[in-house]
Amino acid sequence: MNIDIAACQLKVTESKDQNLENAARMITQAAGHADLIILPEMFNCPYSIQYFGQYAEEYPGISTNMLSSLARQLNKFIIGGSIPEREGDSIYNSCFVFGPQGSLIARHRKIHLFDVDIAQGISFQESAVLSAGNQVTVFETEWTKIGVCVCYDMRFPELIRSMARQQAKLIVVPAAFNMTTGPAHWHLVTRSRALDHQVYLAAVSPARNPQGPYIAYGHSLVAGPWGKILAEAGTGQQVLYASIDLEYLDKVREELPLLKHLKPDLY
Repeated sequence: MNIDIAACQLKVTESKDQNLENAARMITQAAGHADLIILPEMFNCPYSIQYFGQYAEEYPGISTNMLSSLARQLNKFIIGGSIPEREGDSIYNSCFVFGPQGSLIARHRKIHLFDVDIAQGISFQESAVLSAGNQVTVFETEWTKIGVCVCYDMRFPELIRSMARQQAKLIVVPAAFNMTTGPAHWHLVTRSRALDHQVYLAAVSPARNPQGPYIAYGHSLVAGPWGKILAEAGTGQQVLYASIDLEYLDKVREELPLLKHLKPDLY
């Protein structure tokens, strides 16, 4: 069984309305070719702590209403990248997933916040504004279980392993690596997480915007259970398509039974 997926690598601007209009166009474009449509991290908001509070919205809000409406109209699964979500006094980096009836079927709040200080590279502190989630997110579809995490989350293999042990065969990661970590780690991390856990992994980035406050690396990609990159975008705005083969995944797991041989009592 195959699943056709579309990764919408969209260019994020300082205009929330423009970002939502752009996302809606790309989702509609992708709907003719894909069963599952994915947006990048912070698709409605520049990725900068100075904007998270300004752009944050409660659920339901304008961004999630748009995603729900499009999922229903197009009869598709939409994994809505992430947005700054406000709940009470807290703001989360949250991914909302909508099914073909437009209903909310999952929400993942980024667990591992991006707090780094890399010499001659980048300094960023999400925790100055954002709160961390505390739940592993796996949801059911007609094809297979799908896991969702956000960007920095995928650097922690234990999280991906938890999803794989819950029978997820596709992991979706809205992410915004930057021009320091992207060239160094983007391909390596995505391929490693897919290979080690014998899953398909779709990592979806915003397009590169040199005028933005944070320059995303781009290169949205889909990696397979053998560690091979199946499809990869460039740096500009585009819809990246890939077809994932669940029978092939089962074959890989049968021939090289890593998950079967886990020793959870030892490590």
